[in-house]
Amino acid sequence: MRITSPTPVAAKLDGRLHPRNRHQGRYDFARLLQAEPALAAFLSQNPYGETSLDFADPAAVRALNRALLKASYGILGWDLPPGNLCPPVPGRADYLHYLADLLAAGNRGAVPAGQHLQVLDIGTGANCIYPLLGASEYGWRFVGADINRTSLSHAQTILDANPGLAQRIALRWQPEAQAIFRHIVQDDEWFDLTMCNPPFHASLAAASAGTARKWQNLGKSGAQAKAQTSLNFGGQDAELHCPGGESAFILRMIAESAAIPTRCYWFSTLVSKSASLPAIYAALRRAGVQEQRTIDMQQGQKQSRLVAWTFLTASQQAAWRKLRW
Repeated sequence: MRITSPTPVAAKLDGRLHPRNRHQGRYDFARLLQAEPALAAFLSQNPYGETSLDFADPAAVRALNRALLKASYGILGWDLPPGNLCPPVPGRADYLHYLADLLAAGNRGAVPAGQHLQVLDIGTGANCIYPLLGASEYGWRFVGADINRTSLSHAQTILDANPGLAQRIALRWQPEAQAIFRHIVQDDEWFDLTMCNPPFHASLAAASAGTARKWQNLGKSGAQAKAQTSLNFGGQDAELHCPGGESAFILRMIAESAAIPTRCYWFSTLVSKSASLPAIYAALRRAGVQEQRTIDMQQGQKQSRLVAWTFLTASQQAAWRKLRW
């Protein structure tokens, strides 16, 4: 058995995005306005004479996302129902690009692209952001799974507005709240990647406290923050918290992955808290993984990482690549 060191294999401590990320540097608002004229209502001039956007305004952030998705990926009709998490597009794209690098590392440096490669997104949500970006950027096929039927219904309306991408994306309902891969991975299919942005908090109270901190960081407090808490930094319960928080969710994911060890090349998840890593590494050792990777990611002041693992031996990996890529 070969397990790599838990030391990150790639570090982005300078705050820059992945080199292939389309959202480097400052936002080009002139270009974004061409794609989404409605964004103009949310733009203003800061004291330095620069065009800026109020990231504390949930409507402004949704408009920015619509503009980014239209201008950079040709994705139309994207929006969110009230109370759902509004994902930062640049950060979500980074996760996909680093997963692509992970595949390329075992494929002579070439990223396998096209519909023969299949990815499972656990907790795809109403925004369906990972399947939309991944299908657009790499042509991969996706299965987006979620326990919330309403979220899946909204995600389907976005797919209906993008028929070209919809051909590569399937949505599946997870009927069991505590299950992750069960009921979703079918007997006759294999995934080259799985990905997940797990619930961060252990309880609703912890989630609310985290939301309050974000508002304070944006210079909002008191009644103003309380009035908008459920908006931009909102989210459905399953998006924000679960018993035991992030660590418990990922440990369940690892345990379930061990039950289907040859059905996926690389399992992966985002890990927001570095304090979660020791328990995750211990669980991976107990599960008997062949290899693991930790990749640090950072956008501005926000730092996170992804952890990936595989149960495939070197010979099994070579056979997988030959057969599927």
